[in-house]
Amino acid sequence: MGEDLRSELQEFLQNLKIQTSCVEHPPVFTVEEMMPHLQDVSGAVTKNLFLKDKKKKGLWLVSARHDRQVNLNDLAKKLGVGSGNLRFADEATMLEKLKVGQGCATALALLFDKDQSVKLVLDRDLVEGGHQMVHFHPMTNGATMGLRPEDLLRFLRETGHEPVLETFE
Repeated sequence: MGEDLRSELQEFLQNLKIQTSCVEHPPVFTVEEMMPHLQDVSGAVTKNLFLKDKKKKGLWLVSARHDRQVNLNDLAKKLGVGSGNLRFADEATMLEKLKVGQGCATALALLFDKDQSVKLVLDRDLVEGGHQMVHFHPMTNGATMGLRPEDLLRFLRETGHEPVLETFE
């Protein structure tokens, strides 16, 4: 399933004339497992959290630099959902909305969120930090794909997802 979705993603990016670079690696489920495979890439590597607010009114995908702390209480306040109200969403919801499972959350999966029910919170540093490339999983945790920050923003707009920019420490 992941390979078909990855092909669909790559075709979408090609149609937008977005150039990418890709590193293949064994499937990884944490940033710690992933980093040894990415020693030769330049730019920002991301971590991605798929969240819901407690009242289940909203789904959020948070993409932040891998070395940033994401405090869910602080983020909930900034997003106006109330402190203590953000939780990790279950895998079934992630599969339904983004077509990826645990360990594979990625902003690139927003291509498959056809009804724009998932809101993206993007680390401001990813697009304003002067990085040559920003890196995400391409629908599989067995690879990492890099694209230019401006191309990431164009991709997101083409999928109907205007990111909420936040600063993480």
